[in-house]
Amino acid sequence: MVTVNIYEAKTKFSKLLSRVEGGEEIIIAKAGRPIARIVPLSSKAEKRMPGSAKGRIIIKESFFEPLPEEILREFEE
Repeated sequence: MVTVNIYEAKTKFSKLLSRVEGGEEIIIAKAGRPIARIVPLSSKAEKRMPGSAKGRIIIKESFFEPLPEEILREFEE
């Protein structure tokens, strides 16, 4: 992983993108403080599997209770 300052990122953007395309991650820093990261996009979208979160998501019974009046009024304004 390489860190570059904003000026260098602006002046060498095409070269940095070529490096990212090759699989490298680039951190952009402002005054030495990291503020952004350029990462390669995954080439293949992950296939979604129905039911893969079964047992990991819990919905409490209170979810189905009516909202308090003060919150309902906010929706109407």
